[in-house]
Amino acid sequence: MAVSEAFIKIDLHGMRREEAEKAVEKALASAGPNTYQIQIVHGFNRGTSLKDMIYEEFRSDKRVKRIMPGENQGVTVLVLKELF
Repeated sequence: MAVSEAFIKIDLHGMRREEAEKAVEKALASAGPNTYQIQIVHGFNRGTSLKDMIYEEFRSDKRVKRIMPGENQGVTVLVLKELF
């Protein structure tokens, strides 16, 4: 079932790498045609390994146009569709 929201936000705090990867994959799978971005909150100190996993696993995903930093170091954004 596709989510009709333009921006999806998921929180990976407290998750191990495997759990976090599944959560991101689930968010990607549920993103609808009107979803522009998935904002992933992974944290800064202990979330660095999750941030690395996001770049490693999803940078070549065909659904992801690009990956960019969020508003702070504890957030990463998957851009699925450009706003302009």
